[in-house]
Amino acid sequence: MSSTEHLLPDAKRLCMEPTLRSTGRLETVLVVLLFVLATPTIACAGDPPEERPPSETVILLHGLGRSSGSMKPLAADLEDRGFRVVNFGYPSTEEPPESLVARLDDEIESCCLASPKLHFVGHSLGGILVRAYLAETRPSNLGRLVMLGPPNKGSELIDEFGDSALFEWAMGPTALLLGTSADSLPNSLPAPTIEVGIIAGTGTVNPIGSVILPDEDDGMVSLERTKLEGMADFLVVPDSHALIMRSREVARQVALFLRTGHFDHSEPRD
Repeated sequence: MSSTEHLLPDAKRLCMEPTLRSTGRLETVLVVLLFVLATPTIACAGDPPEERPPSETVILLHGLGRSSGSMKPLAADLEDRGFRVVNFGYPSTEEPPESLVARLDDEIESCCLASPKLHFVGHSLGGILVRAYLAETRPSNLGRLVMLGPPNKGSELIDEFGDSALFEWAMGPTALLLGTSADSLPNSLPAPTIEVGIIAGTGTVNPIGSVILPDEDDGMVSLERTKLEGMADFLVVPDSHALIMRSREVARQVALFLRTGHFDHSEPRD
């Protein structure tokens, strides 16, 4: 018997015995290999491939006068860290806040209610719209919220320029509601009942804004007015309002808060 014959089942060996005697060693090996390679698909069906659990979802909302393109670096970083990202774009300078919140509600209904966890990251106005949405709706899979440079208590720049017809024409109806008065949009919203982490900047590329704003600021919002009663954590970074969402360090801190509910307050990484 050939040294490879014992690898075949009895029925197969009987059928092939004349051939094995008449062929050379190389042909025998080839026949055996072909049979062995075919066997797993016939007799040894393996377990179905293991499915990866669905990823937690993060909805990104850009700021006033920006687009979803401004959030692309942050989106890419969060995706690299294992999150499913929905980079939500909306006409921030064209519609009142109730219309923008309705758009957000529709987006969440269509994309994200089946996710195991639904987080939000909002830059500037984006964070305020999340607060407005959560004041009316609370998804069952609600996770955490990170706000980047948010005017949680309004901005003095709106107080200064909001009466200008040119400002209203350029920035739209929602911008006019972001001032510091008690009846402004951010000041009339309740504090969210989820974990909120706030990252505020102290850099600026807007020298005019920094002259008007009191104390430390990011060029658009003073440091103190970014804070929110009941916030879970607060972090200051040396970035401007316009560029805070493009920082790799900010992206790392955002991911950390979404995972754990706190920021890393040790020495910032480069």
